[in-house]
Amino acid sequence: MPSYVLSLDQGTTSSRAIIFAADGTIRAQAQREFRQIFPQPGWVEHDATEIWATQSGVLHEALAKARIPATAIVALGITNQRETTLLWERATGKPIANAIVWQDRRTADLCEALRAQGHAATLARKTGLVLDAYFSGTKLKWLLDHIPGARARAERGELAFGTVDSWLVWNLTGGKVHCTDASNASRTLLFDIHSGAWDDELLHLLDVPRAVLPRVVASSGVVGETMLDGHAVPIAGIAGDQQAALFGQACTTPGLAKNTYGTGCFLLLNTGCEAVASRNHLVTTVAWQRDGRLDYALEGSVFIAGAVVQWLRDGLQIIRHAREIEALATSVPDNGGVYLVPAFAGLGAPHWDPHARGGIFGLTRGATRGHIARAALESIAFQSDEVLAAMQRDAGLSLAELRVDGGAAANDLLMQFQADLLGVPVVRPKVLETTALGAAYLAGLAVGFWKNDDEVARNWQVDRRFTPAMPRERAAALRGEWARAVERVKSGG
Repeated sequence: MPSYVLSLDQGTTSSRAIIFAADGTIRAQAQREFRQIFPQPGWVEHDATEIWATQSGVLHEALAKARIPATAIVALGITNQRETTLLWERATGKPIANAIVWQDRRTADLCEALRAQGHAATLARKTGLVLDAYFSGTKLKWLLDHIPGARARAERGELAFGTVDSWLVWNLTGGKVHCTDASNASRTLLFDIHSGAWDDELLHLLDVPRAVLPRVVASSGVVGETMLDGHAVPIAGIAGDQQAALFGQACTTPGLAKNTYGTGCFLLLNTGCEAVASRNHLVTTVAWQRDGRLDYALEGSVFIAGAVVQWLRDGLQIIRHAREIEALATSVPDNGGVYLVPAFAGLGAPHWDPHARGGIFGLTRGATRGHIARAALESIAFQSDEVLAAMQRDAGLSLAELRVDGGAAANDLLMQFQADLLGVPVVRPKVLETTALGAAYLAGLAVGFWKNDDEVARNWQVDRRFTPAMPRERAAALRGEWARAVERVKSGG
């Protein structure tokens, strides 16, 4: 019987499980959405028990759909929404509060206070990150400060902190393993990306007891086992979702870049063994740790990408299903001068303005639902264009192409507009689930299911290449109008 790798892809709005064959194709998959909790403006939470329930549920659902025994699964890989912060009891495995989601802005004032105290440079030098509420460290500090008794319990070793990967491994192993991989650790503001270890100075700065931290492990390597129908399956690959997508796109050598169009948009450029310090407000992050070596990437984060389509569906209710967005956007020939800046959770790279809020500009009596839909889609491309421009300045190179993945990458209108803005081809692979695929590759390589990176790269196949068709003068004019709209939503604007 053929063998397969099972990948758990725990995202911001849903949990998925995908079973991959040796050629990188999908044998079966399952997906379930879970609740988004908004206790007050700027706060976003998840129920950690619901995360585990949906992830465990789709795992077994995918196995049933594949019609294969558990013995056919040779390894399990995990990829996850990053920065989302969980705290639970070691004795019971029960969370002591809701998870604080990466989009949550409740610690923005704390970040500003730390910046005013002069700590931003130290944090950037050691972690590669911008001091922002986006990352896990200040979220963990908030939980320790605001949950009664949490700090004392953490110091006694009674509590466990983790990002979502740690939470899944803990539950998959019945509480036997408390770990995180280097890619997720590098998103916490507590991890020195140069030494590859938790840093005492950073822990002291954020008042986080070391006893609460998970062990940092390689992104590709067996960390424990989980039981599937009585069969022990090695957990052999872990990576944050964007790093996993970089690996799944076969961007394993320096100079290759990908953009994932999910709830947010995340553009990563592989810089190899060099941690390139950004001069343009990007972050330097661990791409993965393999064979005792850390590889790095430059990353730009767009907080609201596919989420703007969800807002059109759930907030404005101008579409009933997300899939309707492309048809509505193509009902008009262009944006009609309408620009939508979806700064619902502030602005990410390269602006990093946590207090910015969204806005729609250029409305006239002639503006329609179609113009707003088109402006929403175009906002995803505009934001990605800004990040890529900053990335190329930092790395001192010009990209020949951009590899894309994620749900919104299936939108032809968006992909063509992205190519038109960038002036370089946008390349969409046949398998869009590259986040889950990357986790599967990391796990499969660890157990010898795939022999090496070359074998992985041979699986990557092009579905469609979008070539730029817009005159560069027109693209520049649109970019200028977008820049003016962005300035108007900034907190100082």
